[in-house]
Amino acid sequence: MQTGTSNQVSNPNTVVWNSPGIWVTYVLVIGLVHMVLLSIPWFSTSVSWTLTNVLHGISMYFFLHTIKGTPFETCDQGKYRYFTHWEQMDSGQQFTAARKFFMTVPVVMYILASFYSLYDHYHFLVNTVVLLICLLPKLPQLHGVRFFGINKY
Repeated sequence: MQTGTSNQVSNPNTVVWNSPGIWVTYVLVIGLVHMVLLSIPWFSTSVSWTLTNVLHGISMYFFLHTIKGTPFETCDQGKYRYFTHWEQMDSGQQFTAARKFFMTVPVVMYILASFYSLYDHYHFLVNTVVLLICLLPKLPQLHGVRFFGINKY
């Protein structure tokens, strides 16, 4: 059964991330989460920026680097069953516009969180760890690599 998309690709996960609408929605959701965290009275600005960065980093790691397969019924006979969403993006082609965008956003989040936390040592350490968790799996050298058999199947 074909998925019914207008581009008729065998796996919609390979092209959905290229949509500018997805990018705008992604940035708006980050902004909305940040505004919700800022509205909590006992969170300072530095805590809310660090929490926004941490929530963003953990959720994007989970959605892009741990979930495998396709949420659609596709006619690819299980070709993408063992690939994460990041590995499926743009059919595995590196350094496309979508991949650059999703690699740039964590860096911008890191810079903003570090700046608004006034480079406090604790916040800086937390933000740096989150940045590494976000960016290391996105490197082309780690495409398809599974450490210690984690997330192998």
